[in-house]
Amino acid sequence: MSEKIYIVGAGMTRFGKHLDESVKTLTRQSVAAALNDAGVQSQAIQAAWFSNTRQQMLEGQNTIRGQIALRAAGIEGIPIINVENACASGATAVHQAMTAIRAQMVDLALVVGTEKMVYPDRPERVAAAFAGGTDVHDRQSVLDYIASIGGTPPGPDRSLFMDLYAAQARVHMNRFGTKVEDLARLAANTHCHGHHNSKAQYRTPFTVTQVLADKPIVFPFTRAMCAPVSDGSAALIICNEKMARQLGKARAVELNTVALLSTISRDKNDYENHIGRRAAIQAYNDAGVNPADIDLIEVHDATAFSTLQQIENLQLCAAGTVGAQLRKGDFAIGGRTPVNPSGGLLAKGHPVGATGIAQLYELVTQLRGEAGRRQVADARLAVAENGGGFLGVEEGVTAVTVLNK
Repeated sequence: MSEKIYIVGAGMTRFGKHLDESVKTLTRQSVAAALNDAGVQSQAIQAAWFSNTRQQMLEGQNTIRGQIALRAAGIEGIPIINVENACASGATAVHQAMTAIRAQMVDLALVVGTEKMVYPDRPERVAAAFAGGTDVHDRQSVLDYIASIGGTPPGPDRSLFMDLYAAQARVHMNRFGTKVEDLARLAANTHCHGHHNSKAQYRTPFTVTQVLADKPIVFPFTRAMCAPVSDGSAALIICNEKMARQLGKARAVELNTVALLSTISRDKNDYENHIGRRAAIQAYNDAGVNPADIDLIEVHDATAFSTLQQIENLQLCAAGTVGAQLRKGDFAIGGRTPVNPSGGLLAKGHPVGATGIAQLYELVTQLRGEAGRRQVADARLAVAENGGGFLGVEEGVTAVTVLNK
């Protein structure tokens, strides 16, 4: 049996539009919080993984980003590995740190993700950074895919990804009878959860009616159904069992597994082999759990449809039944399996390189019983899905992580 791995420290900045902050200052804040939470000094860290996807395009810092940011946080001299894997960069960094610890190369590791994305004077660069999440040598294939599922050509003032998700949402609506109101209810649940998260970018609770009445983006989405552009940082301290015993395991959370997969070539209608479903099955098998065991999940809800899609991929319910389960309150705090109690990307925000680590920050907080008004009662087993990029007919990469108390 593999040695157990633990998260013993977690820190996170507030997500939002931080015009006066930098990658360095945001990193310094989250790292200091994680070290303090773990009760260790920076000198105890033996290796670090740094997740960032945008600094090279938005600032021109195209190499040694982690070494530069972490030096400002008091971390230097050790192996520092820079990680870029689209929106799944954070979870990928966790996977790499976990692998190094299991290989007995490291006892105590730092994983940090930081993103500075809000630059009002650089809209073209921000748009280009998102477009880089697809194959830039074959952009036509994405447009062809959108057209093949009944989508319309992307609008000039919209994200390519929003048009892509919208087309997929309309396919789901036609195939399974999903309603716009179902997407609005998912978004309303998420925003109401975010209302209780002091680190969330947006803390305004929404009703279903208010979500539907918000600014239209591209049918079926309104603004409240789409994740914002954000700045922020999140960090974790990860270690082996021996180190966890030394530090005190009372608040340690077990990092059971991270299933990290890339896309495969498949038919667009072959949902059984969707990357999110494949990653979930692998994670459940690795952890020896099943969907009925899960107490709460955090999913990569770039849009409200993404929430629905990942609920299905994680096998919390059969395809086409999310709406009915929503109306029963199954996915709200207090329900059967709360989804995105943090407020998700929709409310908490989406600083790309930090997102996957922030999901685990939330799950660690929940499993410790320290989430306050958004606490999920008796939480013992939690799952996060973190996906990124687009290649073929789905995300280019997805990670599903299992944590347990």
